[in-house]
Amino acid sequence: MATKTCYYEILNVERSSTKQQIDRAYRKLAIKYHPDTNKDESAVALFKEATEAYEVLSDQNKRARYDQYGHAGVEGATHQYNDVEDIFEAFGDLFGGGGFGDFFGGGSRRGGGGRRRVRRGADIRCDVTLTLEEAARGCHKDIAFRRRVACETCSGSGAAPGSEPVTCTMCGGQGQVIQSAGILRVQTTCPTCQGAGKQISQPCGECRGTGLQNERAELNVEIPAGVDDGMRVRLQGEGEPSPDGGPAGDCYCFIAVKPHNLFKRDGKHLILQLPISYAQAALGAEIEVPTLNGPHQLTVPAGTQSGDVFTVRGQGIVDHRSGRNGDLLVQVFIEVPKKLNAEQEKLLRQLADLDHEAVLPERTSFLDKLRHFFDPEPESTSETKSS
Repeated sequence: MATKTCYYEILNVERSSTKQQIDRAYRKLAIKYHPDTNKDESAVALFKEATEAYEVLSDQNKRARYDQYGHAGVEGATHQYNDVEDIFEAFGDLFGGGGFGDFFGGGSRRGGGGRRRVRRGADIRCDVTLTLEEAARGCHKDIAFRRRVACETCSGSGAAPGSEPVTCTMCGGQGQVIQSAGILRVQTTCPTCQGAGKQISQPCGECRGTGLQNERAELNVEIPAGVDDGMRVRLQGEGEPSPDGGPAGDCYCFIAVKPHNLFKRDGKHLILQLPISYAQAALGAEIEVPTLNGPHQLTVPAGTQSGDVFTVRGQGIVDHRSGRNGDLLVQVFIEVPKKLNAEQEKLLRQLADLDHEAVLPERTSFLDKLRHFFDPEPESTSETKSS
């Protein structure tokens, strides 16, 4: 798999750059690599690369995930642009119009020298909640959401039955208007018909001229193994329809993973905090620990200290990019009993007496430091008296 270039390097901005600075940097690259001004074969690819970087860094949530996790944090979070026209439609507002291809005089043309661009339908969002087990193994989930679809009464035209849309008087049916600012002439989307080139003289009573009506959609979605909290699954073409015959938008399922009673997740690794007794830590033990795939026998060696971590290979969560499993990290801590019976107390007091006779290495070092703290060395005392 090819290594992806850092988004900040692509746009040539610092990690501390503001949204305005990122906007300016992207505008410069868009002008530099626009196909109408740059005939190099690599221009379109560089244009798409800059757009992908801008889409992430201009969005506060995506940028935060990218800063924390790198490209893995925004995997699948960017649009797939089929051609330059898709980019124009998505980010045209940066250049003061409905599509910044007009800034250069580019774009597809229709009769009379006008310019019309087929627009993509709107994307929609739905939320999917998973257990840790479902996120780790992958699953199928039934989801339901609401979206707008073409009105059945007017077949999506927005016009009342028996009537037809009329040519827009503002743009003459072209869907675009020319705006002049000094020597600069920019062609933008017509504000009256929103680029449709037509106006509704008699709106449909059912959809009030929008051409759309609400629908409850129900789908069975395949959730891939290894998804994490905050990731999203793209359902291509399950969004809203295009207003002018273009491709439908997408539905994005945003993933939320419930907290687990036993495990904590760190990327592809799982963390288990395991209580053990003083005797198990001192003498060693064979302990059965849980994993997502069933129990596992863990060897705790003699002399284990509270806070030690043991790695169980391959018992974490699969990495959705590489397909490799993470590990289960078992962190042990010594649990001190709050209540003792008479026999336990008697044995512990005997052990305490033995500990006092044969002081442990760490305790010996600590006691030496403590003695020197309260009883300074003779040299230091003599120096103090002489001064």
